Amino acid sequence: MPLLKAYRVMSYVTGVVLLTLVLIAMPLKYFGDTPGPTMIVGQLHGYLYMAYVVIVLLLGFSLRWRPVRIVLVMLAGTVPFAAFFAERRIIANVREEQGGGRQGRDEKVPAGE
Repeated sequence: MPLLKAYRVMSYVTGVVLLTLVLIAMPLKYFGDTPGPTMIVGQLHGYLYMAYVVIVLLLGFSLRWRPVRIVLVMLAGTVPFAAFFAERRIIANVREEQGGGRQGRDEKVPAGE
């Protein structure tokens, strides 16, 4: 599923850029009096987060998620480390749902049983 792969990529990219912002750029701004990296990395995270939100919306609508789940996955891109945990959980849930759904349709139960 191409949307799932795009979600995984954007989840990692958004998470790494957010961690760069929080762990490197922000301390440089407040402790090193260097605001430049915060402006650059902050804007980069903003643009990447918008792409992340679009991909989460597309994935959520295609998999028929509840709106609350879509919003929670979107918010994971704004909390350091949360995008990584959300990605692992979403991938596991999608694989479980797809695997369980296919297995149920493919199995044929004999009429006598």
